Amino acid sequence: MAGTIGREAAEKRRTRFAVIVPILNAEQDTHAFLAALRRQTLAPDIFLIIDSSSTDRSVEIFANAGATVHVIPRSEFNHADTRQMAVEMALQMAGNVDVAVFLTQDAVLAGADSLALLLAAFDDAEIGIAYGRQLPRRGADALESYVRLFNYPGHSEIRSFEDRKKYGFRTCFFSNSYAAYRIQALKKAGGFPSGLILGEDVGASANMLLDGWKLAYIAESCVFHSHAYSAGAYFRRSFDIGVQHTQMRDKIRQFGGPEKMGIRYVVAEAGYLMRHAPLRIPEALGRNFLRYIGYRLGRIYRSLPLSLVRKLSMHRSFWANGMRKTAGI
Repeated sequence: MAGTIGREAAEKRRTRFAVIVPILNAEQDTHAFLAALRRQTLAPDIFLIIDSSSTDRSVEIFANAGATVHVIPRSEFNHADTRQMAVEMALQMAGNVDVAVFLTQDAVLAGADSLALLLAAFDDAEIGIAYGRQLPRRGADALESYVRLFNYPGHSEIRSFEDRKKYGFRTCFFSNSYAAYRIQALKKAGGFPSGLILGEDVGASANMLLDGWKLAYIAESCVFHSHAYSAGAYFRRSFDIGVQHTQMRDKIRQFGGPEKMGIRYVVAEAGYLMRHAPLRIPEALGRNFLRYIGYRLGRIYRSLPLSLVRKLSMHRSFWANGMRKTAGI
């Protein structure tokens, strides 16, 4: 891929990096994704696609674009182990790669310098992880947009474990939809924590902060990425977040519980909608109520029948294979 989008630029810089993208049936996203990647002022030394046995033309399209495509059975995908495998593959392909940049298939780099700005964070030797700003996709409505505006503000910041007194659980907030890891720091902190239903990014972030590394949020480095979830999807995702927080409860205690973040979000969203879409406030309140119920059920998932857990979960494959053993079921 570096040859396709600028090998000379890749050879001149100091930081060598891999772009890694897990995909499943990504054909409809490929044009925008690849066009934005080709516009970057920095080209990846490795462009690696991990495909979970797509049934569309995803593999063909990415391979023709110069990516190395590795196909795995869909049943073998999980958020942490698959990404850990990808990092190890990148090191085997080029052992001197310094940084792994993860994107999801529907995250579109917003500016030609997005990657350059994100990678510049690693000029500071204390930075172990960095993530960029996620902007609402074009056409996103007020409810969809505010999720991104709340979680990804317009100012950059650097956070360390000591900042937990100021930020609480937000200290380790992180997102693999657009994120970069100093590979040696990730390995030193134990890699992606295996066995989580989701949140491998937050888990890795927490471990790296506890290991003494700092986290950089680079607001100038942007992607377009948001989702128009239905009320049911919000409920199921919140259930899975509750499961994740139960799995990580000992780690979370070291940063502070996430409940205060949830309260701040509900209050701030209501204020935003009052200014921009007041007629949607009842819908937002109903959605947030469903999210809260889903989250609380997720926190007690071990007390629920497995058959019910599967129905409530967004990531149902997690419960259908051996991974559920790691969740204590």
